[in-house]
Amino acid sequence: MAAATERDTDRLRELIARARIVLWDFDGPICQLFAGDSAERVALDLVDWLEAQGLHGLLTEDELKSLDSHRVLRALARRHPGSDLVSELEKRLTRKELEATETAMPTAYADPLIRTWKALGSRLAIATNNSPSVARRYLHSRGLLECFAPHIYGRTEELSLLKPDPHCLNRALQAMGAAPTSALMIGDTPSDLAAARSADVPFLGYARNDEKAALLREAGAQVVVSSLEPLLKELRGR
Repeated sequence: MAAATERDTDRLRELIARARIVLWDFDGPICQLFAGDSAERVALDLVDWLEAQGLHGLLTEDELKSLDSHRVLRALARRHPGSDLVSELEKRLTRKELEATETAMPTAYADPLIRTWKALGSRLAIATNNSPSVARRYLHSRGLLECFAPHIYGRTEELSLLKPDPHCLNRALQAMGAAPTSALMIGDTPSDLAAARSADVPFLGYARNDEKAALLREAGAQVVVSSLEPLLKELRGR
């Protein structure tokens, strides 16, 4: 990933300085929930289950090839809202996510960054497409739950409200009594960026590789970092 320019550094400092509320996506900025290629295997498991039920034709070819569990859920929820099929598929994904917390890889510098931001008086919330129970289990295992609780907002039974819909961001802002301009969203996908824009929340992109960075920049992200270390240094330098 290209080195940060002085302009990038100034933009990063400005985002951090303004933030009184920090909304974190979970899988990516805080941890790599599915290490290695297991995320793709989970998506394939969902597709295989649909095929075993004789329901393979409910997804388009693009959706089948996406290897994106949340995209599969959103697609089915649009076509069969409130159905037992969608409910069962969501439960299967939640079980897989809960299992994955046992082997999830912490994102470098995320733990100390969270603790430092909290110690400096900022209020933190989770805004994720993962199950909130998954985020709670992982955060508890890292001793981080008290930094966020009770503000953990994730996937609900209404799957049409997954990001890029801003629902979970708006829930967090409303519960915390916060104006969008006082917040900062840290996310790693174009869906996170789209949700932040819809909620009028400033956005900071985190990308662990060049491919993810390119996707964020193509979607219009102005500030993208490949490591959380510059944020931690900026906060500790205050």
